[in-house]
Amino acid sequence: MTTPTPDDPHPAVPYGTPDAPRIAVRGEARLEVDPEIARIGVTVASRGKDRRTALDDLTRRNTTTLDLIKTYGEAVEHLETGAFSISPELKDKGRGERIHAYHGRVHITAELTDFTALGELTTRLADLELTRVDGPWWALRPDSPAYRKARQQAVKEAVQRAREYADALGTTLAALVELADIGAEDAQPYPPAPGARMRSMAYGAPVAEDTAAALDLEPQRQRVYAAVNARFTMAPPQL
Repeated sequence: MTTPTPDDPHPAVPYGTPDAPRIAVRGEARLEVDPEIARIGVTVASRGKDRRTALDDLTRRNTTTLDLIKTYGEAVEHLETGAFSISPELKDKGRGERIHAYHGRVHITAELTDFTALGELTTRLADLELTRVDGPWWALRPDSPAYRKARQQAVKEAVQRAREYADALGTTLAALVELADIGAEDAQPYPPAPGARMRSMAYGAPVAEDTAAALDLEPQRQRVYAAVNARFTMAPPQL
């Protein structure tokens, strides 16, 4: 509780006063936008009777995979290598720890911005030996304009809602007292919109005639949400 002082004869009251009533509202905005990036995960594997054979084979396949991805140039915005492993496979039967074979794995992540190249690259990667492809995962960039637009719309809705309440009382808003961001934006997958089909086309390195047809992928619409709490003072209404 605030105690009045000589320098502050009219202390602030959280819920307003008859001379300066307050109104509290919530503003929200929900946008549905096209994704800006798509991520795919590629796992390259190898198997050999001895450790060196498995390692050499994994190195060769990893180089082949990276070289293929890099042929797509600027369509690939980010490329990185993650976990790497070489592990022995023990025989089920027999005495002692006898090694049957060695298995190698390396994980690669690629981030693409050109979706016309995505379907073709995904298919070509999946056509490689002992290669697994996961994804795509659709997303917006952290600094996407969609987030700013959602925040602005949430504020506008809060102001509009407050004005409607004030108008119902036959008065007008006087001043903004507080504006609080109560929710963080988060891109969520949304069902593909009609007409969002992508056409796959040849891109990057030449494609062999016996290569599998490129996947026709549908980008998932992204949902962006923003919410604010706002408090205003109003001119005293005539009740």
